[in-house]
Amino acid sequence: MLKMILILLVLTSSIMSLDWVKDIETALTLAKKENKNVMVMVEGENCRWCQKMKHRTLSDENVEKRLKKFVIVKVMREDENAMKHLPEVKGVPTVFFMTAEKKVIEEVIGYFDVLDFTSYIGDVEKKVAK
Repeated sequence: MLKMILILLVLTSSIMSLDWVKDIETALTLAKKENKNVMVMVEGENCRWCQKMKHRTLSDENVEKRLKKFVIVKVMREDENAMKHLPEVKGVPTVFFMTAEKKVIEEVIGYFDVLDFTSYIGDVEKKVAK
């Protein structure tokens, strides 16, 4: 029984290891304070591709490690207050990599697997390094 509980704790902690900020305003403030860029995931209420993106791609260990360099936040497309801080969202899921001043570095629209999403993170890292 104890072994089963430990396994569940390990699995739960690995799924929930990204520190998602609750709202975009807090994320932007934190990014300024920590001198980081922001990754915003925009999802829709009943978007199954958004769920797949969170559970398959964003929960991958390598993706999680790469995203530690960013302040990350999830927002709902239906949240008008959050949307006023972002460029036009053409579909969900949409991921914006942006500066704390809201300048978009890279925009990723749609579901991407681990390999492709990691490639986008690499593109962002190269643009930021310039």
